[in-house]
Formats: sequence, C-alpha cells, structure tokens
Amino acid sequence: MTDPRALAAEVLPVGLDGYLVRFALTPEPAAMTAARRFATRIEEATPAGVVEIAAALVSVLVRFAPSTDRATLEAQLKGLAEDIASGPLDMPSPTRLWTIPVAFGGDEGPQLGQAAQAAGLTEAQAVDEICAADLRVLTIGFAPGQPYIGLMPEHWNLPRLSELTPSVPAGALVVAVRQFVLFGAESATGWQQVGRAAFRSFVPARAEPMPLRGGDAIRFARAPADEIARLSEDTDRMGGATLEVLR
Repeated sequence: MTDPRALAAEVLPVGLDGYLVRFALTPEPAAMTAARRFATRIEEATPAGVVEIAAALVSVLVRFAPSTDRATLEAQLKGLAEDIASGPLDMPSPTRLWTIPVAFGGDEGPQLGQAAQAAGLTEAQAVDEICAADLRVLTIGFAPGQPYIGLMPEHWNLPRLSELTPSVPAGALVVAVRQFVLFGAESATGWQQVGRAAFRSFVPARAEPMPLRGGDAIRFARAPADEIARLSEDTDRMGGATLEVLR
C-alpha cells in the first residue's frame, strides 16, 4: 500500500457550489481508502449546507447550497481530509454485505485463463482467491449503478488489454488493476472477462434501481452457468444476490 505520508489532501473549488476533495491523481490503494473513509465520515456527519456527496476512486465531490458559508465549509473539509490522509488508512467497517453468484470461466468468463496466468495462478486458484476476497464497492461510476470493486492482492495488478473487447454482455465480471467491474449492460471494455452474474446493478423499474452503495462489502460466490441462466430470468434482476445488514 502507498505510504500514507505521500498523500496530498486537496480541497479544490468546483464551480459556484462545489468542492472536490482529492487525495491523489492516480488510483493508488491508499488514496482509494482515504476517499472512501472521507465519504463515509461526511455521510455520517454531514456538514451544514451540504446537499450532495459523490465519491469517486480517489476523490469526493461535495456540493452545497448557495447560502452556505464557503470559508467555513472549506476549512471543515480541509481539516477532515488532512486528518484522514495523515492517519491509519484502513477501510471503514462495512455496514452491508452482498453475496453475488457468478459463473467463472468457459463462455461466461472467456479470459479467466489468461488473467489467472498473468496473476501466477491456475484457473481454480484464481477463482478460489476471487471468492475468498474481502472486497468493497470502491465507487459507483461510468454508467448508472455500475460498481468498481476491490481491492485484490498485488499479484492481481493486471494491466488493461492493449485493445478493447468490442462487447461483453450484461452481468460480465471483468478484472484489471486489482479491481473488478460488474457491468449492468452490454459494453466495450479493456478489462478481462473472468465471469458473469445474473445480477444487474441498475434496473429503472426496480423498487431500488441502484441497490449497491459505495463502501458495501462484496463476496462473489461460485455458481454453475445453468444457474446463472436460470437466475437471469428473475423479473427483479437481482440474480440471486443476497444482502446482509451488519450493523
């Protein structure tokens, strides 16, 4: 993990009604942890005037009402960001745990073999590591409800592919740079597809269209391809995912 003393906590103005709290320019693990800790802290104790909190991988956008005292809010954000950047950088304890069934390899994960080889593992070992990993939703982005999930151990720091895969299906689980993306819709990608889930991260007609939240704990559970096909027929598009509230 990056030395936390190397983190620079910046509070940058964004237009007339926002600040961007940034911990790094690149997705370093320590900066990701700092951004998640910062988002959790201000979500639990929201400063006066704040109307929106949007966490990214290494930064957090904070929007505020026009009547807010900008100087006071900026000082609050700066103090909290510097405190987090200078302290222990362990992920905050999750309040929710999702278990999501995934079919690995074969037609559902055509690049599992090359991803496993790059990580120095057999396919079976790779799936075991993925399913045993304590993962978090690091941020939601790129598309509605789409999670970036991590972090895997350092030997999973796999580069993006040199050429885009033109299309992977909805539910594709792809991996690169120690992270997973679980696509909610068909998409092009430069990451390697290792599996597929029936879970859909964004369904407008569902009671909760985007069920995942930043900071949620994630466990992937091995499932056969025919089970994923069956779960894909469920009208709620939850794909057999279960949620446990931890506290």
